[in-house]
Amino acid sequence: MDYGKFLYERTKKEREAKKAQTKIEVKEIRLRPKTNEHHRGFKTRDARRWLEDGMKVRVTIRFRGREVHYPEIALEDLKEIAEELADISKVEQKPIMEGRSMSMLLSPQKLVK
Repeated sequence: MDYGKFLYERTKKEREAKKAQTKIEVKEIRLRPKTNEHHRGFKTRDARRWLEDGMKVRVTIRFRGREVHYPEIALEDLKEIAEELADISKVEQKPIMEGRSMSMLLSPQKLVK
C-alpha cells in the first residue's frame, strides 16, 4: 500500500466530514439591571433574529457597585426576555449568578412542519 496515497485519502475524508458538520454559534446580549424597556426591545429583536437563524443566545446582565445586592431585578428581566422569546426558543440554562453577572442561555426550538 502506498503511504502517501493513504495520507491523501485520509485527509480528503476528514475534509468531507468537516464540511458536513454544523457549527453552533453562541451570540451574547449584555444588559444592566437599569436598562429600560425600550433598549431591551432592541436587544430582544436581535436575539429573535439570531434564534431564527439557528444560533444560541446568551443573555447576560452585568452588575456594577451596589447593584449586585439586588439580583431579583436581573432575574425578573431575564424571565421577561425568556417569555418574549418563548415562541421560538427554550431556556437551555436557567439564570445563574457568576461573579458580578447573571446569565441564561436560550436555544432555538425545533420547528415542526
